Amino acid sequence: MATVTLKGNAIHTLGDLPAVGSKAPEFQLTKNDLSPISLSDYKGQKIVLNIFPSVDTGTCAQSVREFNKEAASLSNTAVLCISKDLPFAQARFCGAEGIDKVEMLSDFKDGGFGEAYQVTFTDGPLESLLSRSIVVLNENGDVVYTEQVPETVDEPDYSSALEALRNA
Repeated sequence: MATVTLKGNAIHTLGDLPAVGSKAPEFQLTKNDLSPISLSDYKGQKIVLNIFPSVDTGTCAQSVREFNKEAASLSNTAVLCISKDLPFAQARFCGAEGIDKVEMLSDFKDGGFGEAYQVTFTDGPLESLLSRSIVVLNENGDVVYTEQVPETVDEPDYSSALEALRNA
């Protein structure tokens, strides 16, 4: 179990993010058109997993905007923004914000992604949602960078994630 905070109050996740140097766990998520997609569909690409509780909060929305602007311009790179929001809400947000360089994916069906990456909150007001985290993968599917944001309302360290991505 990992411990982070929400406005200074301790909350917990299932466990720790995958270790740097390990193979990224496989997953299946739902695209905005309700079709399934898995990690293996991105084989041969660098990947940023931008994981967060809900796109309908300010910090989560900002992380999507920031990665849409920054990481998505890098070659051979997929930026996957992952939450348990329904695909309809994700599509609405992207349409309203002009987000078109990242992919919004949902873990709403079975929570398998949250379990595989150990980011599902196990208690507190965000219980069953996903903890704000960044995981960067190289073209071989190896984990090269992770960050579980210690205070849930804070933004991730974009510059460190982008540097790891450039060096992957």
